Amino acid sequence: MKIPIVNEQDEIIGYKEREGKNPKDISRITGLWLKDREGNVLLAQRSFRKKKSPGLWGPSAAGTVEEGETYESNIIKEAEEEIGLIGLKPIAGPKIRASASHEFFGQWFIASIDHDYPFKKQDEEVESIKWFTKNELEKLLKEQPEMFVSGFKKYYDLFK
Repeated sequence: MKIPIVNEQDEIIGYKEREGKNPKDISRITGLWLKDREGNVLLAQRSFRKKKSPGLWGPSAAGTVEEGETYESNIIKEAEEEIGLIGLKPIAGPKIRASASHEFFGQWFIASIDHDYPFKKQDEEVESIKWFTKNELEKLLKEQPEMFVSGFKKYYDLFK
């Protein structure tokens, strides 16, 4: 799978196989922040079989933009694949430039959904999905930050 490599202005400058990307290459990723009417947030726990951050909690869905995709088409695909969310109409939220174990632009999307939507997780990608109340999430972020993917507190602060 080839992924776009971008410059500091988020302009595509080439494509590389995902495994051939070096840590200084800037890629594109997406994340989905799903809330219900009561303000609860749906998070997904990464599969324990994942190479990066196994078993950690993160956004409802996330992915790496592939060749031929836009940020929006990627998050729609990832939401359907990872949690079975069909017909997503995402609203573009903040876009961030970040450096972690790799360099990336991250485009966040926001959507609201009924609390009782019949999600269907993809076992290879997602271990578990769960609704968290704002209070529960804030308590866990304070007392057990190691439960979450790197940078999650910063992402949470974008949406609270």
